[in-house]
Amino acid sequence: MSLNGLKQTYIRVANINLYCEYLLNDKPPILLIHGFASSTYTFRRMIPLLQKQFSIIAIDLPGFGKSEKSTSFVYSFHNYAKLMIECIHQFGISNTYIVAHSMGGQIALNMAIIAPEKINKLILLCSSGYLKRSKRLLICSSYLPFFEKFIHYYVGRKDVRDHLKNVFFNHALINDEIINEFARPLAEKEFYKSLIRLLRQREGDLLPQQLQEIQIPTLLIWGEEDQVVPIQVGHRLVSDLPDAQLITYEKTGHLITEEKPENVFENILIHTGATNIPSPTIGTLR
Repeated sequence: MSLNGLKQTYIRVANINLYCEYLLNDKPPILLIHGFASSTYTFRRMIPLLQKQFSIIAIDLPGFGKSEKSTSFVYSFHNYAKLMIECIHQFGISNTYIVAHSMGGQIALNMAIIAPEKINKLILLCSSGYLKRSKRLLICSSYLPFFEKFIHYYVGRKDVRDHLKNVFFNHALINDEIINEFARPLAEKEFYKSLIRLLRQREGDLLPQQLQEIQIPTLLIWGEEDQVVPIQVGHRLVSDLPDAQLITYEKTGHLITEEKPENVFENILIHTGATNIPSPTIGTLR
């Protein structure tokens, strides 16, 4: 049992061991998808709020957190999306709300294209968008013997506190616990192998014409001082998505779940109408 009261376990999906935290009750389900180089830890301040109104499933994506750094998984958004859909099925849930942060937003949008019937509404937090695939030269270079050492150097040229300053507007919130949590994967050799696979296999973000096909009601929430995914991306997304609205927070950076968890929670409640919706039938973990 985790500190936030959720059960902790590993589930095997598509031959990959995935770490997850979950709480299944009589409330509507919500799936939490973290972003790049992160984990379920992203939602640690929001989970105590969400569990009052929702059943919760939070999963570490392959290559990140405590999940397997698989050498067989294809690290594309399409495959991540298919894997998350299979996780929903494995938990016996017919459909769910999705809260996704940063790169997780691109995964959620792919889910909306693959299986829109599985998603009630989307809440995208500082979602990535409009990034193209890695350049061919960089992909080819990733096969060179020294490339893994280069990735080690590139990531390690700044200490963790400096990386965190890039995702926080309020630097006073950066403490030893957060530093240690984000530093942990950097000590794992397999983490860098996963990063290289992601660099090679990640397709470009969804194109405007693909986004325009998504009919699922979507709430975009952004920090106005986001230095990782600028707010201009949010304005483009709200323009391309047929049924979307954008909410922004002043003096807030990219890691919006750490800086404004209560605000995000309130906006989720409004967007989902969680206090007024009937709860679906929820199965058991298979």
